[in-house]
Amino acid sequence: MKQQDLFSINWDKLKNSNLPETQAHGFHIVEPSPWPLFTATAITQLIYVILFWLHNFKQSPYWILWSIIFLFLVIFMWFRDIIVESTFQGRHTNIVQKLMRTGFILVLISEAMFFFGFFWCFLYMSLAPSIWIGGVWPPLAITPVNPWGIPFINTLLLLSSGLAGTYAHKLIRHRDTRDEVIFGLSLSIFYGVLFTLLQFWEYTNTSFSINDGIYGSIFFVSTGFHGLHVIVGTIALIVCLYRHYNYHFQIDHHTGLELSLWYWHFVDVIWILLYIIIYVWGYRYI
Repeated sequence: MKQQDLFSINWDKLKNSNLPETQAHGFHIVEPSPWPLFTATAITQLIYVILFWLHNFKQSPYWILWSIIFLFLVIFMWFRDIIVESTFQGRHTNIVQKLMRTGFILVLISEAMFFFGFFWCFLYMSLAPSIWIGGVWPPLAITPVNPWGIPFINTLLLLSSGLAGTYAHKLIRHRDTRDEVIFGLSLSIFYGVLFTLLQFWEYTNTSFSINDGIYGSIFFVSTGFHGLHVIVGTIALIVCLYRHYNYHFQIDHHTGLELSLWYWHFVDVIWILLYIIIYVWGYRYI
């Protein structure tokens, strides 16, 4: 098939033609897969080796590296199967895509509740500092990070990355050229990588660590988990760029890209709240 004909594919016809003849509905009956069990095993293993590392076991860093590699391999295989089911087998009908969007919304809600706990803890401690930390916030000997330095630059980078991703999504929906979509996704990925590098630089230059009481714990756990979400979102966008380069996305068949951008915008919103609460609110006492 010529490249210029790919945008004219009738995806509904293609998906219906690939469905089993005995299937009289548009749902995807998933075949048994080992990847959920392997994923749970990899995550459990990673948690345990991190606990060993916190208790100063000498071989823990090597086990952490292996656990991360194992987890990424399992996730790669699982998503490979999903891409095959969607792009090459036509299993993701309109009904399946709607259900995937609904499920992903629930995932984002659960992630929002996860960060809500961090915000609640930080605001509670800053509004009513305990006598155990001197009755002041931030605690004595803690110099908060200046919000108008690297954090402000990272805010601009993350928002710009979200705009570039939205631009690429709009181009796909309006049948624009592949090169412009590739440029938009590449720019979004570049900003995401730059954000991660600057945050790492910020961590290496802070005057406190995660061991410095409640302030250090909340700061590094909340911003660190957000940084992990940025890395995951960046990887998702890289996968989307690869898939678009190989003609996997069409006007009405790009759920993977759409969900990745939903996740990326969620990361944007969480960072804005982190910036306001952790950085600006935490710095106002200085």
